[in-house]
Amino acid sequence: RLWSNAWAEFVPFLRFDAEIRRVICTTNAIESVNARIRKAVRARGHFPNEAAALKCVYMAVMGLDPTGQGCKRWTMRWKPALQAFDIAFDGRLSIGRR
Repeated sequence: RLWSNAWAEFVPFLRFDAEIRRVICTTNAIESVNARIRKAVRARGHFPNEAAALKCVYMAVMGLDPTGQGCKRWTMRWKPALQAFDIAFDGRLSIGRR
C-alpha cells in the first residue's frame, strides 16, 4: 500500500542518473553538519548580535575539517553528480562559471 500511494512521487526520481540519485539519497553528511552547528549554537546560548551568531556558525563549520582534506574528498564524490546535474538541467550550473 505504501508503494502504491507514493508511486507518483517516486517515478520521477527514477528518471535521474544514478549519480544524482546517489547524492539525493545521501543526507547523512548534511544532517551531520546541521547537528554540529546546532551543538555549537546551543553550547553558547545567547548571542549579542547577528555577527556573533554567524561567527559561531562559521567556526563550527570550519571545525568540521581542521586538516583541509575534506574539500578534496567532497569534490571527488560530487564531481560525477555535478556533471550529471549540469547535463540534466541544460547547463544551468555552468552558466555562473563562464
